[in-house]
Amino acid sequence: MKNKILLVTNGCSKSWATVQYAAEMAKIMKMPLTLLGVVEKMDIEHPVEDIFSRAVTLFQEKELDYSLQLVNGDTEDVLAKREWDESTYLFVGPLGRSQFRQWLVGRSFRKILESVSSPIFYAREARLPIKRILVCFSGLDNISNAEKIGLEIGKRAGAEVKFLHVVPPVESESLPSLEAEKKPEKIMDKKPAKTLKKAQEHAEDKGIESNIVVRQGNIVQQICAELKTQNYDLICMGSYFSDPENLRRHYAPNITAEVAEAVDCPVLSVRASPL
Repeated sequence: MKNKILLVTNGCSKSWATVQYAAEMAKIMKMPLTLLGVVEKMDIEHPVEDIFSRAVTLFQEKELDYSLQLVNGDTEDVLAKREWDESTYLFVGPLGRSQFRQWLVGRSFRKILESVSSPIFYAREARLPIKRILVCFSGLDNISNAEKIGLEIGKRAGAEVKFLHVVPPVESESLPSLEAEKKPEKIMDKKPAKTLKKAQEHAEDKGIESNIVVRQGNIVQQICAELKTQNYDLICMGSYFSDPENLRRHYAPNITAEVAEAVDCPVLSVRASPL
């Protein structure tokens, strides 16, 4: 099944960056794009109209294969009711929700993350061209779909890929914390080390320049710290929260959502493989 892009907007002015990012990704990946406008208020003039007008001009300039759709309803509910598959890449950005609504029903991205099984690109900024990609490893012994998509984008965009693994804080007295902070790769388990090496080999096979970075500490804090070292254009992460059958979503922190809410860099979230 051919991959395709579904770009969703409710007309929020901040979502224009998402439109630009999705359009560039459609061009890079040679994917057809559907722009889905969600009309949440039945006004005579709706902000979706302005987004559509500007988007069509952009799509035509880039010579994209595109289509337009309009639906009524609440964006989060519209997405939750759709049928999803791995061939659809969802692009979504800020929906302009008030703090009161976020407090009352939860943050929009978290709700979307839990209801959409397809790969999700959450873009608050259009960081273009795509030259640096950060792929975050979970520590499992397999190459996840997030890493595969990140490598494919890196290949097509001619971008550099950096693989990041965060080692949990050292609690054992037998491991000096100072030494661990200086060389966290020394305390990394063999499983993620093997996976990182395998990923770098895959990157080399695709002709992609890549590097490995190992940090130690709180995962979200260390990812944010790494983002400050270079101007990354995309973060690729796996997430258990898009899989209702995965028990980890009931007790583990939503790392992907925390990162997406803390940074301006576009974040790709892909359903993590089951343990």
